[in-house]
Amino acid sequence: MYNKEHLKMQLAEMGLKPTDAVMIHSSIKAMGPVEGGADTILDALMEYFAEGLLMMPTHTWAQMSDTYNVFDPATEKSCVGTLSDLFRLRPGVVRSLHPTHSIAAYGPEAQNYVAGEENITTPCAPEGCWGRLAKAGAKILLLGVAHNRNTFVHSVEELCQVPERLTDKPVTFQIKMPDGHLKPVEMYRHYNPYTNDISQYYVKLTEAFYETGAAKKAALGDAVCILCDADKVAEVTAKVLRHNSNCFLECEEIPAEWYL
Repeated sequence: MYNKEHLKMQLAEMGLKPTDAVMIHSSIKAMGPVEGGADTILDALMEYFAEGLLMMPTHTWAQMSDTYNVFDPATEKSCVGTLSDLFRLRPGVVRSLHPTHSIAAYGPEAQNYVAGEENITTPCAPEGCWGRLAKAGAKILLLGVAHNRNTFVHSVEELCQVPERLTDKPVTFQIKMPDGHLKPVEMYRHYNPYTNDISQYYVKLTEAFYETGAAKKAALGDAVCILCDADKVAEVTAKVLRHNSNCFLECEEIPAEWYL
């Protein structure tokens, strides 16, 4: 049975510093028995990164649509895991105003980091919260999950202007702003004519990230984790995409000579 101090110790053993910026994608079940459950996990993370920038995805792409099109950041549940949904409700946590790919953030620079997302018009724009992970020197912790949950790769694809990743026409969403008024935004959505989930193929980058030092294996609780450096992930992914922008679908494996 893990407790809060065990988890903090494991974070330090990964090489994470309390002042780091870190984006966490998580599976609570993978962590095994933790005294106090999800609340203890959040306590450990928030205490450890109190002087850094702790982030989690609070996506709503699964429920937002042409007809269900009003995004209220105060009430709309995250569709990407229990931990992220509990995190967004914690005191001091702020949520970005992106209607489909919002994040929740905690720390001294959290409000500044999420500012302006109501003006973003694509899911993972390079100038938005997801694209800025690299510029922020952020780490990405895949906690009991693999790179098919690594949303940052979507942002690298946007940066590299990979074709057939977005809808031809935008959807109109309404964002409930802090003062209560509804702000309309025209939002392009993820789309590919050959698959409804391009991210399932991002696992093909696993060895490329390990071999280049963009990622390493770690553990939190019982969970097998992958700790990534966002800037290096962007560099390796872009290098691979320059060889073949559609390699995730067309290649069984990513050739080592494309990234080494």
